[in-house]
Amino acid sequence: MASLTNGTYHQQSQQQNTQKLRELLNELPKFCKYFFRGIEPSTSVKTRIGYAYDLRTFFRFLIHAGLPVAGIKNISDITLEQLDILEPVDIEEYMEYLKLYSYNGKTYTNDERGLHRKMASLRSFYMYYKKRELIKNNPVSVIDMPKIHDHEIIRLDSDEVSELLELVENGGKGLKGIKKTYYEKNKLRNIAIFTLFLGTGIRVSECVGLNIEDVDFKENRIRIIRKGGKEEYVYFGDEVANALNDYIEISRCAVKPKDGHEHALFYSIQKRRITIQAVENLVKEYASQVTTFKHITPHKLRSTYGTALYHQTGDIYLVADVLGHNDVNTTKKHYAAINDDKKRSAASAVTLRRNL
Repeated sequence: MASLTNGTYHQQSQQQNTQKLRELLNELPKFCKYFFRGIEPSTSVKTRIGYAYDLRTFFRFLIHAGLPVAGIKNISDITLEQLDILEPVDIEEYMEYLKLYSYNGKTYTNDERGLHRKMASLRSFYMYYKKRELIKNNPVSVIDMPKIHDHEIIRLDSDEVSELLELVENGGKGLKGIKKTYYEKNKLRNIAIFTLFLGTGIRVSECVGLNIEDVDFKENRIRIIRKGGKEEYVYFGDEVANALNDYIEISRCAVKPKDGHEHALFYSIQKRRITIQAVENLVKEYASQVTTFKHITPHKLRSTYGTALYHQTGDIYLVADVLGHNDVNTTKKHYAAINDDKKRSAASAVTLRRNL
């Protein structure tokens, strides 16, 4: 196998995810390989990793509950025949278990979305073997899926966006010592990252995957790799162009990157390609100073951009295309809802007491 340090960021990520999936499959029962081989053409490796984690939790539950694998200590020893004799009541017990359980001294919980995802994984798993007549029984098929309630999309309003960018650009005035040095060293990079998120709506994985060659100032666009490996161009305005140009011409050119990271657009303090975790921590650090009421992540900055674009254009299909949504109904659900301005107007629309 090629070294994980070779190839593009996305090739490296694919190799690392493939290796992770293989490690997970080694923990699962041997018959699971048929399922993962069967879904490979229609799923990404990250999706299959998610399935593997969910199924590992299910098999751990079976051993914990002794259903029907009493005496078995390793989930890799569970057989398909044992899976075939489970009953719907066992699956209902598993759903209850998922709400609060412990493993290796750690406590885990699942909200309605976590429950729904794990049950969807188990349903697909059973359906695969039932469809191929490798089992006779499918206890999951008669279990109602957990209901998912809609939640209001969290985003920044326009004042909060301005305050956030102001903080990133000028928030180091009161800093001293090592904190001030760190702030000044990364200031232009951080401005570029926040402006890019708020001005294009790209995903955090798309951001960290950018190479210097992906930035085209002539056409004011960046080349990104979407989910599934699809290559697309995303266009940006003058504010993004200025922020990117300042960072590239002043800060980035002063960095001597580590071997294998020469093409990365954004660097960490260790002179390597910045990681998703580092960007998430960066957004959390600054956004928490702007609002403590909202939990802001890079994805919430993406939602902020999508909402602003829809309110400016009224074109939901444009928003879906720019954000890379495969289903416009997803876009409608997130961005075509009643906005806060209309909600605020409702507060004074109804008079409770008449002036006498």
